[in-house]
Amino acid sequence: MRRSIATISAAVLGLALIAPGAAHAAPTAGTPTRDGGLSPADKASLAAGVGVAPKAPYGTKPKGPNPFLADVPDASKVDYAGWANYMKAQSAARSAARLKALSSSSKAAAATPAVVVDEDEIDGTYGGNDTPANAQRVTGFGTGSGQYSKIRVLGSLDNEAVSTPSVPAPAEDNGSIPLAGDTGIGDIRNGAVINAQIGDGPHGHTTGDGSNDFDFYKISAVAGKVLKLTTATPTGPLDTVLELFAPDGTLLAVNDDFTGLDSQITYKVTAGGDFYLAVAAYSGLPADPFDSGSGGGIGDPTPPTEGPYTLILTSGGVDQDFFAVKLRPGDVLGASVKGSPSYLTVYDTAPREVHGSEQDASFIYPMASPLPGGGNAVTDYVATKAGWHYVAVEAGSGAYDITVEAYRPALQGRTPNQTLFLDFDGERVNTGIFGGSGQRDLSPFAAFLANWGLTRADEDALIDAVTAGVTENLKKDLVASGLNTKFKLKIKNSKDDADPWGNANTSRIIVGGTIDESGVDTIGIAQSIDPGNFETSETALVLLDVLSAPAGDSEASLNTYLTSSSDRIKFLGQALSNVISHEAGHFFGNFHTDNQDTQANLMDAGGTGFATLFGVGPDGIGGTADDADVDFGDSQFLPSEGFTGTEDTLGRVVWGLTS
Repeated sequence: MRRSIATISAAVLGLALIAPGAAHAAPTAGTPTRDGGLSPADKASLAAGVGVAPKAPYGTKPKGPNPFLADVPDASKVDYAGWANYMKAQSAARSAARLKALSSSSKAAAATPAVVVDEDEIDGTYGGNDTPANAQRVTGFGTGSGQYSKIRVLGSLDNEAVSTPSVPAPAEDNGSIPLAGDTGIGDIRNGAVINAQIGDGPHGHTTGDGSNDFDFYKISAVAGKVLKLTTATPTGPLDTVLELFAPDGTLLAVNDDFTGLDSQITYKVTAGGDFYLAVAAYSGLPADPFDSGSGGGIGDPTPPTEGPYTLILTSGGVDQDFFAVKLRPGDVLGASVKGSPSYLTVYDTAPREVHGSEQDASFIYPMASPLPGGGNAVTDYVATKAGWHYVAVEAGSGAYDITVEAYRPALQGRTPNQTLFLDFDGERVNTGIFGGSGQRDLSPFAAFLANWGLTRADEDALIDAVTAGVTENLKKDLVASGLNTKFKLKIKNSKDDADPWGNANTSRIIVGGTIDESGVDTIGIAQSIDPGNFETSETALVLLDVLSAPAGDSEASLNTYLTSSSDRIKFLGQALSNVISHEAGHFFGNFHTDNQDTQANLMDAGGTGFATLFGVGPDGIGGTADDADVDFGDSQFLPSEGFTGTEDTLGRVVWGLTS
C-alpha cells in the first residue's frame, strides 16, 4: 500500500560507537535515547527524504559512503542529493569504461548494433500509446534465438499546450497552508510564472526572526491532469526544495536538485481538489506546513540559502509513451533515455510499475555489467514471468531516444556456481572500494561477543545460527519460491570451510571490524548493485561496533532489544543474518526498499526500520516467540533514492544465481 512521503524514509539519528571487545552489563530492552540533537524541521526534512548535511558542489563526490549501497549510522550526515548528482555526472564515463572492461563475449553482445524503432503515435498528439493497454508493441525483441536484444526507440512527447502568463507574487506572510497565495491555476488559468524570493518574509534570516522563510502556493486541479512545478534560480545562491501537500498536510511529492540548484515536481492528479506547493531552501524546510514559523533557524547543520527564484507552474494533459517488449523469466532488462524526458520506467506483465527512475544511477553497477547508462534516467528490471512488459517515458516535451537492452543472467550455463563466503575471522581489506582510505585491518567477530553478553564459548553456536539464517534467507526461501528450478548457491563460512576468496564466482561478506578501523561510516556496505549478477566476485562489509553498542544507545544496537527473557543466540543469529543477507542482496541486484511501508523486506533501508529488519516482534524484545521472519519479496522502493514502484527483491536474486 502506498503511503504519503511524509511518513517514509525516516532517519537513523545519532548512533554512538564503542570500542570492540569492551564488555558491558547485561542489557535491558529500551527505547533509544539519542536523537542527534536535530531540530523538528531537520527531522521533517529527513523524513521527507531530503538531506540536511552540507552539499558537495554539483557533480563532485560527497563525503562519506554512498548511501545507495550503505546502511548509514547517521542519516543527517548524508548528502543524498549530492550522491545522486555525483552518480549522474559520473555515469556516462562509467558506462563507457564498463563497455571497455567487459569480457570479449560480453563486449560483443553489448556492442551489437541496436534496431531502431520509430514511435507510431502521430506527431503533435498524445493518447495513442499512453498506457500499457495501448502500448506500441515491439515484435522481434528478446533474448531468444533469432531475436534482437537491443533497440533504440525514437519518438516525441507532445503535451497539451499551456500558456504561462506572469502572475504577481503573493504578499508575505505566505509561509503555510492557511496563508498560501492563490495562483488561480485550475480556476482562471492553467499556467503561471511567478518571480518571488526566499528570505523576504517575517521569518527570513535578513529581514525576519531567522527561523527560515518558505513560500506556499495554492493550486487546483481535476483528476487526470498533471501538475508540473519547477523552480529556476537564474541569479543568487538559493538552492530550492519543492514540497507538494494535500490540504490536510499529507506530503504528496518532494524534489531537491532536479538540475543544479533548481527543483521540479511532476505530479499526476488522481483525485481532483486543492494542492499546496511549498518553495523552501535546502536545510530550511518547515517542520509543520500549517505553521510559517516552524523552520529550524540558524542552528541548522547547513545554514539555508536565500535569494530570488522563478516559479513555473502548469496543469494540463501530459504525454506518456509506452512500448511493449516480450521477456522471458530471467531476462535482465536495462534502459536509458536521452532527450526531453526526465522519467523512465518499467511495468511488468500485471501490469504494475516495477522500477520508475528520474535519475541515472548506473554508476552503481559493477564494471562487469553490460547494462546501459549515461542518460537523463536509467532503469533496470529482472523478469520473473514470460510475457509483455512495458517501457515508458514521461516528464518532458520534445524528442527522445530510448536505449532498451536485454541479457540473460551472467551465470547461466557457467560453472562453478556462485559461492557466498561469510568471513568471521577478521581481514585486511582495501576499504577504498567503499570510500575508505585503503588497506585496513578489521577485528574478528569474536572481539564483539562480550558486547552482547556472550563469551568465546558461544562463538561457534552464534556463527552456526548466523549461517543458518543466511541459508534460509538466500537459499531455502528462493528454492521454495519455485521461480527458478536452476537456482544454485553455495554458502560457506570461516568456521567450517577453508577460505575460498579468490576462486571463480566467489563473493564474500566480512563480518567484523568497526567504523574507526575501516574508515567507512556505516553499519554495512556492498561493493555494487548488480542486477543479473554480472560481477560474481565482490565484497561487502558488516561492521559490528554500532550493532553491539550498549542497550538504548540507538535503534541499530542489537542490545536495545535484548532482555533476560531473550533467547540471545537465536535473536543475534536472526538479526545478523538479516543484515548480512541485506548486503548480499545489493551485490546480487537489489536496491533499498521502503522501511516504513506495510511489508517488511530484507532490503529495507535503515532508520526507524531497524527493529523490523532485525525481526523484532510486537513485544519489542528480540529472541521471543513473536519474532518475525523477514524475507525477500515485493516492497516499494525507498522514495528518497529517487525510484518508484514495486521492487521484487526475491526475483532479482533468484535469477542472478542461476546455473
